[in-house]
Amino acid sequence: MPLDLQPVLTGELVRVRPLVPDDFAALRRIAADPAVWEQHPSKDRTEAVAFREWFGEAMESGGALVVEDRVSNEVIGTSRLVRRAEDEVEIGWTFLAPSRWGGAWNGELKRLMLDHVFDVVSRVVFTVHSGNIRSQRAVERLGAIRVGTAPDCRGRGENVVFHLSRQDHVDLRRPGTA
Repeated sequence: MPLDLQPVLTGELVRVRPLVPDDFAALRRIAADPAVWEQHPSKDRTEAVAFREWFGEAMESGGALVVEDRVSNEVIGTSRLVRRAEDEVEIGWTFLAPSRWGGAWNGELKRLMLDHVFDVVSRVVFTVHSGNIRSQRAVERLGAIRVGTAPDCRGRGENVVFHLSRQDHVDLRRPGTA
């Protein structure tokens, strides 16, 4: 079954939609905050040139999404879906405005994305840089299991790899489990 890598998803707090060129300025404002990249190896994304390169790659990926606050309609971040295999999708490249950290926005974003992809695939992969403890904890709160490490494709160290199965996701959403 085909998987829409750029769906429109709506929750109580966030609306997720495909990334478009007009989103550059709003995402650039968020990415200019050094706090966003504090635990990430690409700290240079605060700079216009590096961010423009990142944005171009996101546009070319075919799976980049924008996250909007449903109340204010403000762009608050981005994430991506990447089809890795017939039965596997990677969710990642997520960043949110620091004003939305530590709360329900990222959790709702990821639950919306997981519910969407698990209609088609049975496993989701999350790849998080080894120094990004905040993101590792967020992925673990989703129920994902650390399965190992892999070298960073850009030579920036090591990534931690997590898996989440459809069944584990369903079990976590079922009342009285986990």
